[in-house]
Amino acid sequence: MKLEGKAAILFPSANEVFYNPVQEFNRDLTCAVITEFAREQLAQRGVRILVPGERDRVVVRLSEEKNGTEHQEASEQPEKEQQHEEEGGKKEYITASVGERCEQGLRVLEGLAASGLRSVRFALEVPGLKSITANDYSAKAAALIARNAQHNNVSHILQASQRDASMVMYEARGKKERYDVIDLDPYGSPSPFLDAAVQAVSEGGLLCITCTDMAVMAGNSGETCYSKYGSMSIKSKYCHEMALRIILHSLDQRAAVYQRYIEPLLSVSVDFYIRVFVRVKTGQAVVKNSASKHALLYNCVGCGAFHLQRMGKKMSQGKHSTVHCNTPPMLQFRSALLHAGYRVSLSHACKNAVKTNAPAGVLWDLIRCWEKSNPVKRERLSETSPAHRILSAEPTLQACFEIREDANPQSRKRHLTRFQENPQANWGPKARAKAGGGISSELEDKRKQFQGKRKKPITDSSQLKSLPCKKLRKGTCTYGDKCCYSHELKQETNEEKMD
Repeated sequence: MKLEGKAAILFPSANEVFYNPVQEFNRDLTCAVITEFAREQLAQRGVRILVPGERDRVVVRLSEEKNGTEHQEASEQPEKEQQHEEEGGKKEYITASVGERCEQGLRVLEGLAASGLRSVRFALEVPGLKSITANDYSAKAAALIARNAQHNNVSHILQASQRDASMVMYEARGKKERYDVIDLDPYGSPSPFLDAAVQAVSEGGLLCITCTDMAVMAGNSGETCYSKYGSMSIKSKYCHEMALRIILHSLDQRAAVYQRYIEPLLSVSVDFYIRVFVRVKTGQAVVKNSASKHALLYNCVGCGAFHLQRMGKKMSQGKHSTVHCNTPPMLQFRSALLHAGYRVSLSHACKNAVKTNAPAGVLWDLIRCWEKSNPVKRERLSETSPAHRILSAEPTLQACFEIREDANPQSRKRHLTRFQENPQANWGPKARAKAGGGISSELEDKRKQFQGKRKKPITDSSQLKSLPCKKLRKGTCTYGDKCCYSHELKQETNEEKMD
């Protein structure tokens, strides 16, 4: 029998179930993080947790504040929390203690539990838990988990499970079946379980991931790291710091597939492993900004200096039309490429696109030459804009826009059909299937209304009355009858409800 924290764990005589005493700090840290997570989550559900031996909480702010206000705010924080608790004491609330089952509490899954030591410690040291599922694929490990749960008198909270960890998580992908906390501490790499984990954790839930394959993540086997995590590890002085970012990158990439994203809470590198705690949330708009959080790393093998090149940059409003000049006619542009000695052909994907073996520098030279005869208003261009920088450089190629005979292919001269015609109106992806079948007339009307809206922009403000007010649907429109958009959709809906 081994003692750790408040748990007393039984082990068989032989080394049949894995146990690593070195990771006691890992388990201590996890209990502390889940306790604070439970405090925050359950407060929203009207539950207050009671932590044994807790007196004064130490609040640490990692963000730097100006004018030396950081220390002052940190010292005032416990007083504010105490005042808030006194005000909240007038309201009814439920208290949750360790070792007790809380119906409004958190559901925890330990996917690779081995002896169940970690789960037993959760049950004995973390308040506000509804249930703990300690899973392991080994039959002997599952039997030992049940035995240790009974030995520590936590069988009412902790249930042993003998299944494949990925299948347990895949079957919990439904919103009502998801776990609030998922802990994965595998022997080696957690990469086979990450896809299931980011789906099985609840909205705003906590993922606790351990990686013990530091040889792979620290640069000894870059190709293996790429196959497991989608990143190439390199040998460097900051290899452990980079390993943390590799696992965070992998988690974010897998979550983004399901319109989810991660918020790192705590990331540590300890001894021979790394440990990350992240929250998983859902949001399409935030997922679209995922590229702005990732970068390519360039490392100098001589001096060790490095440079980061971001994969993307978040912009509030992007612009496409680059040099702001008139577009050259297709025949003249194709002719200019042929005069320059390059090949060019039309594209079957877009009628205004071309395919060519000319490099980008030649294409911009053609645009520079075209702009000289079709000048733009330079005073309107910002000095930092791409258009100003492109047009400021003199072209190294003198373009000839005289139309050539071979610039217009025979198929174009004979007006042969290049693009497949739509067999019927509103041709394209259809709506999702519904229980009653068919498509609502409202959806058909909406499709006709917005068909080609980008090609035919609204220039008359009176036409806006034909479009529904989006703020009205959200309940934030304050213009009433003076709104330039239509409010009829809301009124019709209310009349239907009254009928």
